[in-house]
Amino acid sequence: MSTADRQPAIGIDIGGSKVAAAVVDPDGRMLGRRTIPTPTDRADAVEEVIVELVDTLAAEHAACAVGIGAAGWVDETRRLVRFSPHLAWRNEPLVDRLEARLALPVVVDNDANAAAWGEYRFGAGQGSGTFAMITLGTGIGGGLVLGGEVHRGRWGVAGEWGHLCVVPDGQICPCGNRGCWEQYCSGEALRREAVALAGTGSPRALPLLDRVGHDPAAIRGHHVTAAALDGDPACEEILTGVGEWLGRGLAGLAAVLDPERFVIGGGVSEAGDKLLGPARTSFARHLTGRGFRPMAEILPARLGNDAGLIGAADLAQRGLAGA
Repeated sequence: MSTADRQPAIGIDIGGSKVAAAVVDPDGRMLGRRTIPTPTDRADAVEEVIVELVDTLAAEHAACAVGIGAAGWVDETRRLVRFSPHLAWRNEPLVDRLEARLALPVVVDNDANAAAWGEYRFGAGQGSGTFAMITLGTGIGGGLVLGGEVHRGRWGVAGEWGHLCVVPDGQICPCGNRGCWEQYCSGEALRREAVALAGTGSPRALPLLDRVGHDPAAIRGHHVTAAALDGDPACEEILTGVGEWLGRGLAGLAAVLDPERFVIGGGVSEAGDKLLGPARTSFARHLTGRGFRPMAEILPARLGNDAGLIGAADLAQRGLAGA
């Protein structure tokens, strides 16, 4: 089936705080969009939200399939969500449940895989033979595209970059291990470092505290990013530190994957070169064989928070076409 023959599909991105859905045409353009807060207490409540969104969008636009990017571990059959740290999914047969209620075929993938595919098809990953995406949010997610296909691993859970150990016996991680990369390079890392600074009583933290009503407990990663972009020196330093950890981790991934391009997405990436500049410098300093090998590009994502929606819809379209 050619691109010209394919119909739009509905892409759904299920996150810890909201479920976003859009009708996406074969060229990656969104034709309509809806968002509903994510119910996190019951698996069937998330299912109800998905059905509501699909029914609403399908009534407005013709669609051939539904693609879902789920924040969790999707098994190798891409029908079962084994586990989600933020949702009530434990071995949830999501595809079977949804296809029993929807008049459309359903494809499910990890949300970071969907975002990586969206960037590969329509964003900063276009034209790459070996391309890795890193999504920096509360933690770190990721996806790998090899030879024009998403690489999911034997059990469907490849790309969990955030849980590589970079500091033995370091910060405790929600995964149960210590020293995971995402504890030093994420929105949570920004928050933790800023709260620690505020806790010292340093006057350098006052501009940031002004943003949150002088309540250190209210500080979030996006506050630090916004302050850094506004020129707050203390927040710029925190962001530089996170960027250095980003570059260090990318150098480790390059030693294993040797990609031609890294694309950085997620909310923390909105800091732009204040994050990516230190990351590139750190990457060059830690890269194995530096000076004797080509350097992978480190680029910002182009599709922003829409990458997962667009990628999930395109994966559904390809699945229907047998691609």
